[in-house]
This record gives sequence, C-alpha cells and structure tokens, in this order.
Amino acid sequence: MKINDKIRFFRGLKGWSQEEMAEKLNMSLGGYSNIERGETNVQFSRLEQISKVLDVKLSDLTDLDETSFRIFLAGNNNVENQVTISSSDEQLRDKIEQQQKEIIYLKQEVNYLKEIMTFKERLKR
Repeated sequence: MKINDKIRFFRGLKGWSQEEMAEKLNMSLGGYSNIERGETNVQFSRLEQISKVLDVKLSDLTDLDETSFRIFLAGNNNVENQVTISSSDEQLRDKIEQQQKEIIYLKQEVNYLKEIMTFKERLKR
C-alpha cells in the first residue's frame, strides 16, 4: 500500500473528512487532497506532522522500520534472512491488528463502491 493510501486509511479510521484533516495540518483542502491522491511528493517534515495528527508511528506510513526491511529481505528466498526478523510478539500483534483494521476498512470501501454502481445502474433503467 502506498503512503497516500495509508494516510487516507488512517484518516478513515479516525472518521475525519479531508477538510478536517487539512484543518488539523493547517493546509488547504486542495493541498491535502493532492497528498491523498498521490499527486504530490510529501516532504518528510509533512509526513512527521501527519503521523502526529493521526497518532500513528511514522514507520506505519512509510514501512521503513527494521521489521519491514527484514521482511522485505526475506522475500529473496534466502533462509538466513528469513530467520533474522527480530520483532517482539507485541510488535507483530500490533502490526497484525493494524492490518486487520485495514482489511475491514477496505471491505467497507468496496461495499460502498458496489452500492454506488448498483445505484447508477438503477438510474440508467
């Protein structure tokens, strides 16, 4: 998942609109919308601000933490790298919990989009 998608996801978990998020970041709605659409490169300082407002770790937005890096390395079929993951059980549980929340949110978004498509099809009749 890209950074902009993660920002949108975490904002959705908070139940905030884009307008509310832009206000919390002291920026224009258009500027914030560009971030969520991935149409602008976000400066590191802005990512730090977003992570604070959303109350998430910066690494949750960027996936540049040690755990993610080691999991990425494990994908190269090197058994030695596969056993070097050093996360604590708590960190792994937190990551799993966060991903489960993400799955729930994405399922809700899919259902919402299906409803829109069904509504549009009804209008065509």
